[in-house]
Amino acid sequence: MEIFANLALGLDTAFTLTNLMYCLIGVFVGTAVGVLPGLGPVATIAMLLPATFGLPPISSLIMLAGIYYGAQYGGSTTAILVNLPGESSSVVTAIDGYQMARQGHAGKALATAALGSFFAGTVATILLALFAPPLAELALKFGPAEYFSLMVLGLVASVVLASGSLLKAIGMVILGLLLGLVGTDVNSGAARYTFDMPQLADGINFVIVAMGMFGIGEIIRNLEHDESRSLIMKKVSGLMLTREDFKRIIAPVLRGTLLGSALGILPGGGAMLASFASYSVEKKVSKNAAQFGKGAIEGVAAPESANNAGAQTSFIPMLTLGIPSNPVMALMIGAMIIQGIQPGPAVMTEQPALFWGLIVSMWIGNLFLVILNLPMIGLWVRMIMVPYHLLYPGILMFCAIGVFSLNNAEFDVWLMALFGLFGYACAKLDLEPAPMLLGFIIGPMMEEYLRRALLLSHSDPTVFVTRPISATMLVLAAAALCVVLSPSLRKKREEAFHEDD
Repeated sequence: MEIFANLALGLDTAFTLTNLMYCLIGVFVGTAVGVLPGLGPVATIAMLLPATFGLPPISSLIMLAGIYYGAQYGGSTTAILVNLPGESSSVVTAIDGYQMARQGHAGKALATAALGSFFAGTVATILLALFAPPLAELALKFGPAEYFSLMVLGLVASVVLASGSLLKAIGMVILGLLLGLVGTDVNSGAARYTFDMPQLADGINFVIVAMGMFGIGEIIRNLEHDESRSLIMKKVSGLMLTREDFKRIIAPVLRGTLLGSALGILPGGGAMLASFASYSVEKKVSKNAAQFGKGAIEGVAAPESANNAGAQTSFIPMLTLGIPSNPVMALMIGAMIIQGIQPGPAVMTEQPALFWGLIVSMWIGNLFLVILNLPMIGLWVRMIMVPYHLLYPGILMFCAIGVFSLNNAEFDVWLMALFGLFGYACAKLDLEPAPMLLGFIIGPMMEEYLRRALLLSHSDPTVFVTRPISATMLVLAAAALCVVLSPSLRKKREEAFHEDD
């Protein structure tokens, strides 16, 4: 079968010493990032983008992917031991995980999180290998009109699934689209939104925006409240689960894996949406629903399985369609563009070693994470206690050096600082930066496909509604927007956002 030949190619690529080393570095850094509250995979990947310039494409993507799904593992450690989620997707894990730790079962909670995540990651990797090729083949039949409509659907979905005010989310997407237009128009050669600054003639570099919004912005925000962290226990023991524990977690892990795998594919979905949804489902169907919030092991198993499955299946639309389903995937697309790779279905046919090597590396990375997380729990515990004011100078310096190295231009560093202040202002005004980042990445591609479609149709705008696939996606986008614009849903959405705050 073709799938086995492809996986053999992936194994051949991923099992080189170089790629294994970068996979290990990625998951180690990812776990550390998840453990340290206030960093997160988005900020870390944004900071490391300049460092990938000198790496082979496959090694850089393997490392960045490892940081993403590794952070899902690491986030559970602080959630369980300190009641301080290191990653947004681990917020739900803290509810029951911390209660288990207070009752002396921190070891069981950590083991449940690690084993559930490993199983979910393995299943999600298999699903990625099975569903990515047919989806990529379908995408190869898309024309410019279909791609434009698909990107419209992706942006609308990111707005629908974002938290807080709908108008603010739409405003951030539009701002991202406008920022993506800065630079020289390829067709006419005219300068757009450059304000006569020659430094902006080539547009705003994606790395500058990402590092400013998610790196500098996060630093300023976290300095406002450097949380005091008190550990329940300095030494974690009792990592072995009993037969009764296994019986209780099997069904939640399976349900969390399936739900997380499905939600990870959705634009705007991913790990955070998967973990919240799986916890809600488990609370309704579990026989031990009364124990939820008081230390139910199911309350750790379900969200931890879901967030890891969601993190890995979110690679499907990115690898096959070139559409980012969340901010991390937008950064991954940025990394591919930096390496001279055009994201989309052609990656699988033109660079099969990269495509399948990345997929196989995810399984290897999950295995590394089980080996790293449980035996090295003492190291992660010590890292939790590092005060944030000792970390931020190094992060700030790394950001500045990384951005300066792009073009050896001081202007880029000042521009990053400006975006950092804007990122902080966004946090204060409850404006999510994720929709803006997606708009910034997708905007130039949307413009390109829009122009191509109009060129091929001799400037006939009805091409977008006369082609069945394109029309279907536009109808879905309009329907999603209409549903979420309904007053009752808007009110519930904003109430839920303020409750989370």
